Amino acid sequence: MTDSIFDTGLWLTAGAILCLLVLSAFFSGSETALTAASRGKLRSQADRGSAGAATALKVTDDSEKLIGALLLGNNVVNILSASLATALMTRLFGESGVAMATLVMTALVLIFAEVLPKTYAITNAESAAARVAPVIRLIIPIFSPVVNLVRALVRGILYVFGVRTDPDSNILAMREEIAGAIALGHSEGSVEKEDRDRLLGALDLNDRTVEEIMRHRRDIEMIDAEKSPGDILSQVLASPHTRLPVYRGDDENILGVVHAKDLLREVDRLLRTGAGRIAKLTDLDILKVAMKPYFVPDTTPLDEQMRQFLKRRTHFALVVDEYGALRGLITLEDILEEIVGEIRDEFDVVEKDHALARTDAGDYIVEGAMTIRDLNRITDWGLADDEANTVAGFVIHEAQLIPNEGQVFSFHGFRFEVVTRKENRITMLKIRPL
Repeated sequence: MTDSIFDTGLWLTAGAILCLLVLSAFFSGSETALTAASRGKLRSQADRGSAGAATALKVTDDSEKLIGALLLGNNVVNILSASLATALMTRLFGESGVAMATLVMTALVLIFAEVLPKTYAITNAESAAARVAPVIRLIIPIFSPVVNLVRALVRGILYVFGVRTDPDSNILAMREEIAGAIALGHSEGSVEKEDRDRLLGALDLNDRTVEEIMRHRRDIEMIDAEKSPGDILSQVLASPHTRLPVYRGDDENILGVVHAKDLLREVDRLLRTGAGRIAKLTDLDILKVAMKPYFVPDTTPLDEQMRQFLKRRTHFALVVDEYGALRGLITLEDILEEIVGEIRDEFDVVEKDHALARTDAGDYIVEGAMTIRDLNRITDWGLADDEANTVAGFVIHEAQLIPNEGQVFSFHGFRFEVVTRKENRITMLKIRPL
């Protein structure tokens, strides 16, 4: 035993075990740091000139190859250190050395090669990732042949069990990850409800279409080109809207869109050239003032429509279906309201507030034309809006009929009672969670 203590080979083995534990700690900490680091924060650091953060972004692009290389390195050094420790302990303590090597290496690996480096890496994920990334970038090509072989083997085994791997899944899940982080922040109290609604509203623009938020054609105020100039001027001045579609004969026959300011400029020109005579107003031609109408399909995504508004430098579009029939209109303000909420100015008609009224029994009184999205925003409910945009449409879709006043339905954990109905439209409902 005494001779063994002064054996050079013993100390070399012990030194090798120590080095392998350090390598194990490096691989474990690197794995945690590179997987836990926020790519958004790394991108911000890289934009500020951090070479380590830029390298970390590159090595995490292929997460499967990264994890494979780190796990390969970690397992190699752990197995090798355990083998050397077993040989060392057996030499010192005989047959009992196997058990002692197991206990000692388990404690050393657990504390110094797993828990300690991973705890540090989680606490300082971005800074740790930036430090280790240059080294990991050199290691990955060395381990690539083995990693590629293992990856092919793993995918083959998963394929046998019906599992398909998607290399673009992280990219596709980025928006869901952001939305989940916002929702989690709200549930923990760090993100206000209004901020959550705005952020999620901006994220949802790509998934929502013009049809979902447009003003229905029934609610569009239009100008009949056959009216007298005086009546047209009075209608435009009395309207809360700046832009009004102009039609002739049938309201499907949209000839243009008149802007109130353009109309007043034309009126001013006529009166001034006519020496201030009011009779000169009869020369007003509304179609001469009207702009060419801009039509968009009802299936256009909201983010694309917003880009088109900005590109065309216009705020107003008429919505048509696949057959070219008029369905409604949409403005840039409608899209912005999906992000920031209701926008009102001094000329808007003050309608009944969307804040829900509650009865003494705990029911919510809701207008049938209210969108399901607005209802969910206010109440934090989760009513599905896949098949209908409005609350009335939701009830009609689920009931598979146009209900009468007083009829009661239960759908998806909610009780719906039809309060008022006008012709074929449900105008008011009473809703209560079950």
